[in-house]
Amino acid sequence: MTALARSLELRGHEVVLFGVADTEERVRAAGIRFHLIGVEEYPPGSLRRLDERMARLSGVAALRFTLQRVRNSARMVLRDGPQAVREAGVDALLVDEADFAGNVADYLGLPWISIALLPPLLHDDRFPPFWLGWAAREDWLGRLRNRLAIQSLLWIGAPIFRDVNAQRSAWGLKPYERPEDGLSPLAQITQLPENLEFPIQGEKPTGLHYTGPFVHAQQRPAVDFPWDRLDGRPLIYASLGTFQNGSEAIFRTIAQACVGLDAQLLISLGGGLDPAQLGNLAGAPLVLRFAPQLEILKKAALVITHAGINTVLESLAEGVPLVAIPLGNDQPGVAARLKSRGAGVLVSRHRLSPNRLRRAIRLVLEDGKYRDAAQRLQRSIQQLDGPGRAAEIIEQALQFRTADSGIHAQV
Repeated sequence: MTALARSLELRGHEVVLFGVADTEERVRAAGIRFHLIGVEEYPPGSLRRLDERMARLSGVAALRFTLQRVRNSARMVLRDGPQAVREAGVDALLVDEADFAGNVADYLGLPWISIALLPPLLHDDRFPPFWLGWAAREDWLGRLRNRLAIQSLLWIGAPIFRDVNAQRSAWGLKPYERPEDGLSPLAQITQLPENLEFPIQGEKPTGLHYTGPFVHAQQRPAVDFPWDRLDGRPLIYASLGTFQNGSEAIFRTIAQACVGLDAQLLISLGGGLDPAQLGNLAGAPLVLRFAPQLEILKKAALVITHAGINTVLESLAEGVPLVAIPLGNDQPGVAARLKSRGAGVLVSRHRLSPNRLRRAIRLVLEDGKYRDAAQRLQRSIQQLDGPGRAAEIIEQALQFRTADSGIHAQV
């Protein structure tokens, strides 16, 4: 969101990001105005504690924990949002689809736009819900399966929708009946490139805009890295992101899988573990708490990932093929899209073993079709300015003019 905010500022708009205490430092370091909310529920250190719990979960347990986090966050946003937005004096809201601040905009009579940082929530039964690793299907059986999956989300997420609808009723607003009711009627913008979406026939969902990765490299914090320890062999970069990175077993499996390969393994722990906790791993890989990912990807031959959307998009932007081990939440959906475009191989976490993972790594390294597919996606991504295109769509949807008009959009 800071990348999107920066692009809006470059176009002359004034931007404010609403967030909890743990996000303030990074937002302000990016030069973006910040407005604190959630003081009671989220004092400093709260997100780290939640992330540490998340790091130990996968599958259904991870989804349930995430939904509880969404519910708690929604309660906070519905309570604190109206006053915060009034104080900031905003003209419009850009709302992460994982949040429920569109309700605040409805209550205050403000226009708002949905922003999908994960694969977008689609009211189109040709697409499986984003948390499932299914391929898109256009036959009646596949579409029925997708509709049933959406119904399961309603059942699992019922407590969230009850809370939201109770507040909407208190505000005199029409209650939500379907998940897609929580999407903006003006526009839905996703950082997912269209060429990474499932290839389907016919029209794309109305109001949906594919842009491209929301990245501003200069907004990344600097990370020291021992470049002299790279030995010149093909580089395998392994990262499980910054949220579900607490599994020592998976990191050990990755290390064992790379033993005997003519390649150097670099493991970034993403802050979830300390390298000392892992001790001496098989094959003596280079293990760091953090790595400068954007720079490393320029040198990588292969990425092993949990299929978090940011790592996938950043890898493809450098033309690097991937081996995906999705752990939960949106990752199965991202991995399924990656597989459908031929730029990577998927290994189930439940069937993960050193031998199975080693076969997947060899396949991607040795069969050039995976790198060719990744480089095709790279060429399309390089032509995109995700934040810039998103800013144009926002201006068009909100009918905001440029800075010399004196109108300021705020996030």
